[in-house]
Amino acid sequence: MGTLVYAANISLDGYLEDAAGAFDWSEPDDEVHAFWNEHERRIGTSLYGRRMYETMRVWESDDWLAGEPAVIQEYAGIWRAADKVVYSSTLEEVTTARTRIERHFDPEAVRRLKESSGADLSIGGAALGAEAFRHGLVDECVLLLYPVVVGGGKPALPLGSRLDLELLDLRRFGNGVVYVRHAVVH
Repeated sequence: MGTLVYAANISLDGYLEDAAGAFDWSEPDDEVHAFWNEHERRIGTSLYGRRMYETMRVWESDDWLAGEPAVIQEYAGIWRAADKVVYSSTLEEVTTARTRIERHFDPEAVRRLKESSGADLSIGGAALGAEAFRHGLVDECVLLLYPVVVGGGKPALPLGSRLDLELLDLRRFGNGVVYVRHAVVH
């Protein structure tokens, strides 16, 4: 059975994006990127909302990777190796391999996917993540807290819901980013 992991880079005040929709403050350095590479290696299937998928699909192309550091090139291969499910009622087609579209989020289908998976699953995007939290599907929460306060924007965690968490791991990176990993207590 796979574990469903909600993972995100967030500001210290809890946002994925600032009020203008920017998240450039969360660009990882090589050490943090290497962490994400190791984290993503255990993921067999990534669940995305449309906007997150559109952000992530850049990893499908080699055009821009030639001059990039090895840690970034490595991530592209890791991302391509995972299956991807995109939840969208508007996306006409996907442009990446190993990717399928689901027109609506079906909690029971996600439960079955978890039960049949030999690897962990990730869920990305605030709205889709909030749905998974509401239905008790998320098993772990992996957050990289960036040393910045953005003052508002898109919350990383669902508003109006209580989540009881158990700390499993933590680490401080050289750039001041702090990693925390929690189990969601069901």
